[in-house]
Amino acid sequence: MIFKSARLMLGFVACLTTPVLADTLTDVAGRTVELDLPAKRVLLGEGRQVHVLAALKGDDTFKNIVGWRDDLIIKDPDSYAGYLEKFPEISSLPRFGYIPQGKFDLESAIKLAPDVLTMNIESKAAIDESGLEQKAEAAGIKLVYVDFRSDPERNSNASIEILGKLFGAEEKAKEFVAFRNEQIALVTDRLAQAKDLKRPTVFIEQAPGIWGGIECCRTFGPYNFGEMIDMSGGHNIGADVLTTTFGTLNPEQLIVANPDMVMVTGSNWAADSDVNAFVPVGRGADPELNKARLKGLMERSPFAMLPAVENGKVYAVWHQFYGVPYDFVPIQQFAKWFQPDLFKDLDPEQSFRTFHERFLPIAYKPGYFASLDEAANK
Repeated sequence: MIFKSARLMLGFVACLTTPVLADTLTDVAGRTVELDLPAKRVLLGEGRQVHVLAALKGDDTFKNIVGWRDDLIIKDPDSYAGYLEKFPEISSLPRFGYIPQGKFDLESAIKLAPDVLTMNIESKAAIDESGLEQKAEAAGIKLVYVDFRSDPERNSNASIEILGKLFGAEEKAKEFVAFRNEQIALVTDRLAQAKDLKRPTVFIEQAPGIWGGIECCRTFGPYNFGEMIDMSGGHNIGADVLTTTFGTLNPEQLIVANPDMVMVTGSNWAADSDVNAFVPVGRGADPELNKARLKGLMERSPFAMLPAVENGKVYAVWHQFYGVPYDFVPIQQFAKWFQPDLFKDLDPEQSFRTFHERFLPIAYKPGYFASLDEAANK
């Protein structure tokens, strides 16, 4: 009896002294991160990650969020309004600035005692240079990188799964990934089977009309919206010049390229603009205002002299699609613009409405696209 009791006591002591192994996940930077999962207190390094988190957590979207970057409020206020209506408590959620711009207050973040800070991969260089990761780790905060912007076709599904694991929503993450893949395949599978496909050349301008003189011609290389164009049956002329995600063409290059179609990205940037000439497409946007702003942007040089503009082949797409894995929506809409005969039956608006009904805690409202093409507006 004494021997048995001693064995039990030794086993109890061993349980107390054996270290508890943390869970691990591998982020999109290839880092193995050890932390207890699911995380209990999370600081969102980009507020727009809520678009993903909401699809994973639904009514519990903000349950474990202790703070977030202020970009959703400033750069996507229409979406923020939808989430504020559903979750009024987020109005008092602590906010932080952008790390690469030196606007992130680590001391204030530490006071919130987060387990983890989720960051977009494009911030990694600035974080490495500043030593922020080591300082955060010393305070018990783990960094996890995701990517929905730099190379979304490569990293979006993995990033959804990372956030699913981080927030204890792995099954919902699998459903999200499957839905996204199925919706994209509705376009790519049909294009792969099409014979003698003629791809229109397309120039897409990144976020014109926010600041200053509204110069031309910021655009996308072979990634992000540039890749979406090619996946949708068009040809992105930016990829003929650029090898990076973002870059700038000069007006002469645009004139020489003479694209068949011109696109711009837009959003409601009223809180961040000094000229308010942007196209405010987005959740619940005013279609007439969108068209008027789009027409105004095309009065700039060199757009006014392009045949595509004269022919009304001008379109706008919600800019925020470039940083969340809802890219199946623009891919479907682009396909209808680029290859209208091939995709007569495709309904991207219904696809996005279905996504809201299946995954999101806020209701769908249209307004994410605009066009000066009368045929496309019918």
